[in-house]
Amino acid sequence: MYKNIAVFCGSKIGNNPLFKQHATELGQWMAANDITLIYGGGNGGIMGIIADSVMDNGGKVIGVIPEALMKWEVGHQAITELHTVADMHARKKMMYDLCDAAIILPGGNGTLDELFEIITWNSLEIHSKKVILLNTAGYYNHLLAHLEHAQQQGFLHGSWKQHLTVKERAEEVITFFFLDKN
Repeated sequence: MYKNIAVFCGSKIGNNPLFKQHATELGQWMAANDITLIYGGGNGGIMGIIADSVMDNGGKVIGVIPEALMKWEVGHQAITELHTVADMHARKKMMYDLCDAAIILPGGNGTLDELFEIITWNSLEIHSKKVILLNTAGYYNHLLAHLEHAQQQGFLHGSWKQHLTVKERAEEVITFFFLDKN
């Protein structure tokens, strides 16, 4: 059963209104199902939207933010817990340690770093936590094509699909967690 889900996502909101809609829907679902959100600790962008959605619906939110990013992302002070850590590596490690599974929403370089680290850990069997990529409006289509290319060119151990589940809509992610009772 999933009680703590990490969400890796952008500190900016992006251009497509679906990014905000999917973050809001996931936050509402998490709160309604007593699932704690583990996230990057910022109050802006998609990060802030999902945290606010969980909090607005009576849920629990744990943020983890590096000291250096307190200036950039402005640590969210209206969440259940906010942990300040030394650096990005400590942030990812703490988020990983606190979660039972991870969801990747649209984001920039930081989100990609978090995605690749967690699926690398998965492929190296450091963990077996589910990693779900929400490909809102095809945001990650090019990345998925690159993963397929890397596999075809012989640079991946096994299929990338063993380590990353792709869903196109928030309700598909929600359904996945209801059906997967590991």
